[in-house]
Amino acid sequence: MAELETTLTELCKKDLNMCTYEEIYTALLHLVEAESAKRVVPVSGRKLYYISAEFLIGKLLSNNLINLGLYDQVKSCLEAHGKSMAELEEIEPEPSLGNGGLGRLAACFLDSVATLNLPGDGIGLRYHCGLFHQNFTSLLQDETPDYWLGSHDWAEKTDTSYTVSLAGKDYTARLYRIAVTGYEGRTNYLNLFDLDSVDSSCIEEGISFDKSDIARNLTLFLYPDDSDDAGRLLRIYQQYLMVSAGAQMILEECTQRGSNLHDLYDYAAVQINDTHPSMVIPELIRLLCAKGIAFEEAVEIVTKVCAYTNHTILAEALEKWPRHYLNKVVPQLMPVIEKLDALVRSKTADKSTAIIDDNDLVHMAHMDIHFTHSTNGVAALHTEILKGSELNHFYRLYPEKFNNKTNGITFRRWLLKCNPELTAFIESLIGPGFKKDASDLEKLAAFTEDENVLRRLAAIKQDNKKALAHWLKSTQNITVNPDSLFAIQSKRLHEYKRQQLNLLYLIHQYFEIKAGHLPGTPLTAVFGAKAAPAYTIAKDIIHALLVLSAVIADDPEVSKWLQIVFIENYNVTAAEKMIPACDLSEQISLASKEASGTGNMKFMLNGALTLGTMDGANVEIAEAVGQENIYIFGESSAQVIRRYRHGDYCAREWYDIDSNIRRAVNFLTGSEMLARGSRDHLGRLQNELIQKDWFQTLPDFNAYLVRKSQALADYALNPLDWTRRALVNISKAGFFSSDRTIAEYNNDIWHLGI
Repeated sequence: MAELETTLTELCKKDLNMCTYEEIYTALLHLVEAESAKRVVPVSGRKLYYISAEFLIGKLLSNNLINLGLYDQVKSCLEAHGKSMAELEEIEPEPSLGNGGLGRLAACFLDSVATLNLPGDGIGLRYHCGLFHQNFTSLLQDETPDYWLGSHDWAEKTDTSYTVSLAGKDYTARLYRIAVTGYEGRTNYLNLFDLDSVDSSCIEEGISFDKSDIARNLTLFLYPDDSDDAGRLLRIYQQYLMVSAGAQMILEECTQRGSNLHDLYDYAAVQINDTHPSMVIPELIRLLCAKGIAFEEAVEIVTKVCAYTNHTILAEALEKWPRHYLNKVVPQLMPVIEKLDALVRSKTADKSTAIIDDNDLVHMAHMDIHFTHSTNGVAALHTEILKGSELNHFYRLYPEKFNNKTNGITFRRWLLKCNPELTAFIESLIGPGFKKDASDLEKLAAFTEDENVLRRLAAIKQDNKKALAHWLKSTQNITVNPDSLFAIQSKRLHEYKRQQLNLLYLIHQYFEIKAGHLPGTPLTAVFGAKAAPAYTIAKDIIHALLVLSAVIADDPEVSKWLQIVFIENYNVTAAEKMIPACDLSEQISLASKEASGTGNMKFMLNGALTLGTMDGANVEIAEAVGQENIYIFGESSAQVIRRYRHGDYCAREWYDIDSNIRRAVNFLTGSEMLARGSRDHLGRLQNELIQKDWFQTLPDFNAYLVRKSQALADYALNPLDWTRRALVNISKAGFFSSDRTIAEYNNDIWHLGI
């Protein structure tokens, strides 16, 4: 510690006692950068390039210190000088480079690639304002820019740049790099591209801006509003900037390492994370052809190099761009895409697999499947649905390409960083091996009947609930009861994730409490979610939850038993507070619609029980922990798929037949809600549930009600058994480590370093 103290004193240029937190933070940033640089290893053999529109990396200081083995020393050193690690962490802004599970997964993957000492970098964009900063104004979501770039930015500006042609005009894409150091592993990089000309002063009211001024707006926001042509075109501009600069970097690096480009597969593996980076396929082909390689060989090379991860079966998420959009933004790419479409049509007469359809829409996922060597789903159920129905026409063409890689999470962030008390307790029971090899958590099974262990585990959970309560009070001035059951649903706001089902349950509970039918224990329902700015119904759901929260808070009879908390501007920092405090993890998406989910894994790792449908990775969690240690409800994926296939679901029938459903839905426009909320927003949501309910909320309502009520009763009646089941969940979480996922990707798809 003395050496560390000396280093920090030298960096700060004065004694630590006299330093501000900003000065200490800056010193530690330099220390981490220097220590990370020592772990950079020259690349030999094949290197991974993981291309993604999002990297939700979270705050980096503590995570990097953990991975470098310096965290405990730094914490002790600061405490010896009267400084708090928690206060220091508040100095750091959270990088606004992602939104939801897709981006968080990409961040976990980069961590695991480095931890496993594999050569692999990320490629993305340096967004200036992220998605947006979420505020609640008049019980409605309001969006403002999320300014995070500044003096504490981890991204290093480089002198490397590439020329990218957009709509016939050349732009200079500058490279920024963030070091990614693995746990006891090597240092790789997250490569982010940006334009020097981007100017946040062009943002007008809220997050609106002139979408046509590409030089100034191109990397301002992640997923700019695509409700008009200008917004949709801007997304194509963004995606091409990312893949063109990325592709040029890949070819340049591989050439410098000795590739003649004919042998590119021996130097590079490119993973396409969802459809946003799909244009990297024709761009690599175009660049190879420009270097003298014949088109047919270029296609063969790129197909061997590239692999595709599918993250969804939602039709709107499988991008399809009008041909005239691409002709406008990337005219140099369209001849390549047209040739690829012709190749597909020469292989098969099945027009449903064409890249360019009869309506002149270019299907990005189709191009990905045809011209990569691997297409993987991200949970066992998801992959089977892709093979059996949603992408069955492709599976019949390329059965050898399809494989499953169940998602995972990095335990360094989601256990060591966010739950140090639980980490220390686990280490006292089974040793430190689980930090590197998550399968070691299985050893905890030996303690599931040890009452002393269970009581200590329960006390840790209570400490984390009190910590969340303190954080809510200090950041949002919300007071919660830490002795209540904390049921948390934190994820992107989307109808398929069914926050509206939770909403209807909470309305039902409101009526039940008013009637004297009290739950087994007080319930605090915690939400964290952002709705896309143009997603009207999603924003209506947020409004309804905020209004209902106010209705309940004003009712002393109900508020003793029920409280709703909606976390403002949900992000990684908030998740790190919420996840260790959770008792009941809400994973209630419509079966067959959630590809995997990773929040479910983070919650189980931290000792929460899951309430969920048999969807995504919930299926594998249920298999791992056993049906007695999870609360499963709802219709199966087969039933749901059958409903869609036959088109025979009528929400109105469920509303008419079931009085509890009708009472809950009608309450949305009842006098209590309208006294505080907007008739337009609440009425539109009510009409959506009665007339459409595309994600089949109503058929699962009663099953959800029963299982959630059972969870409340179990929690109240036998707390020791609840904790035992929580320990079972922790012991079975090892499979869901991203280290395991990355090892599978490498063994089956990438073959790095070979």
